[in-house]
Amino acid sequence: MKRLLFCNISPLTYKISEKKCILLKKIKNLFILGKFAVTKTEEKLEHVIYKHNSLIRRTLGNVEMYLQENKAVNLELVSPKINKTIIKSGEIFSFWNLVGDCNEKKGFKEGLTIKNGGTSHDIGGGVCQFTNLIHWLVLHTDMDIIEHHHHDQIDLFPDFNRQIPFGTGTSIMYNYLDYMFKNNTTNTYQLITYTTSTHLCGEMRAIKAQPYKYHIAVENEFFSKETNGVYRNGKVYRKKIDKKTGDCVKTDLIRDTHAKVNYDTANLDLVDLT
Repeated sequence: MKRLLFCNISPLTYKISEKKCILLKKIKNLFILGKFAVTKTEEKLEHVIYKHNSLIRRTLGNVEMYLQENKAVNLELVSPKINKTIIKSGEIFSFWNLVGDCNEKKGFKEGLTIKNGGTSHDIGGGVCQFTNLIHWLVLHTDMDIIEHHHHDQIDLFPDFNRQIPFGTGTSIMYNYLDYMFKNNTTNTYQLITYTTSTHLCGEMRAIKAQPYKYHIAVENEFFSKETNGVYRNGKVYRKKIDKKTGDCVKTDLIRDTHAKVNYDTANLDLVDLT
């Protein structure tokens, strides 16, 4: 019999575990004080390293549309807190350090969240789309991701005009599940973020052009029928390519996905592994 985790015993033990994680995170961040990226500049840096736009209102199974509309509000509130942030050499970008608590007093609304392997809703829900965008931009730079959480053990919704590989998303929770990356290069980077009526938009800029570009793609993706359900499988690779020669100088496996599918699988081509 699988041992029950302390945090899953009751709502009280969950809260205790949450408070413990927040305290440990605060202690850890004390050693980073002075290294966080906080500077902004109105002038955009010269070189566009990578840009991406993500659709705000997406078809997500039976999710009620008001949660999507509220998410649009939440993303619009977050954007100016991130927009034009400079990440100098040696500095660390922390999402929560810049954004802070997404609470009702600040105008945040109830949006979609993922909890205990399923969908839920809470104030500030949907903000993880912002860190999804930032993560995708950072993957195309020379910088190092130092904190990244994910919920790719489950596949909650069927694909709808998917642009980036499954498994490259993020999971965040104030104030102990953060998204952080460090600029270990000699270059200076800048995040540009804004929203339109339909999209969340982002650019990663820099003072100098990068000598390398990056290509991220999923390979060997398939759905498998197994004894306890249907799973989505795939390997996400990141290839580092020399701009001058076009040669691939490095290939990294960044995700090896085996996610349980939580929607109707009748129209999927399945590999029987039972």
